[in-house]
Amino acid sequence: MDGESRINYYILFENYTQGMMLQELLREEHISSRISPAPRAIQGELGCGMSLLIQPEEIEQVRECIEKNQAEYYDIVALPCQINPRRNRFC
Repeated sequence: MDGESRINYYILFENYTQGMMLQELLREEHISSRISPAPRAIQGELGCGMSLLIQPEEIEQVRECIEKNQAEYYDIVALPCQINPRRNRFC
């Protein structure tokens, strides 16, 4: 799947502590996540600019982990991949 049609999931938080707690829970369950700035398209919704970037194949496990541990979060947003693998390549 190319970068333009790939969907990434961003978990948004009201504060940094919620994000770090969820990342620790995911790490304990061996679910990959990455701390990421909240995408510009949705940054205005919250004061916390942190999000967790989740790959599509992991999202169901993440939802189960959140439900099982009653983890706090603001929203889960699906957006087209915004990572440009050719960034900073000039040739």
